[in-house]
Amino acid sequence: MPVYLDNASTTPLDPRVAETMLRCLRSSDSFGNPSADTHELGRKAHALVEVARDQVAALINATSAEIIWTSGATESNNLALIGAAYYRSVRGRHVVTSATEHKAVLSTCQYLEEQGFRVTYLEPDRSGLVAPEAVKAALKSDTILVSIMHANNEIGVVHDIAGIGAVCREADVVFHVD
Repeated sequence: MPVYLDNASTTPLDPRVAETMLRCLRSSDSFGNPSADTHELGRKAHALVEVARDQVAALINATSAEIIWTSGATESNNLALIGAAYYRSVRGRHVVTSATEHKAVLSTCQYLEEQGFRVTYLEPDRSGLVAPEAVKAALKSDTILVSIMHANNEIGVVHDIAGIGAVCREADVVFHVD
C-alpha cells in the first residue's frame, strides 16, 4: 500500500463527511441550486449549505458571516491576500512573505507588486525556516500584511506560526497562513 504524504494539499474525505454528502446527493429534496431562492428545492439546498456554514463556524469559534466558501486553496489565498492588502492599503503598501511560499501565494504577491505594492521575499535559513525574528526585522512602518505557510509542501518544515503571529499582532499587521 502506498504512503500518502501530501495531506497539506489534499486529504482523503472523512467517512462521516462522505456519508452526509451522499445523503444530500441522493435526496430528491436537496439537489437544487442553493443560490436559487425562487423554488423550494433551491431553498432546501440553501438551508443545508447554511447548516454546514454554522457547523464550520462553530468548529473555529467564528460567526457564520465569517465563513466564505471558495472553490479551493488558490482562490482562497487570492481572496485573503488581495482583500487584506487593499483593505489595509490606506495604512501602507508593504507585504512580507517567504521566497519558498506555494506558487499560489507567490503569484498573488507578484500581482500585488504589479498593482503598486512592495513585497519583501524572505529567504529561509539553512533548515528551510523563516524565523519570527526574520519577520520582525523585515517589518517596516508601512507593512500591512505578512504571509507565511504553516508547513512547507515541498520540504516539510513547519514554521513557528505562533511566534510569527505574535510578531504580527504586536505590529498590528494582518497575518495570513496558507
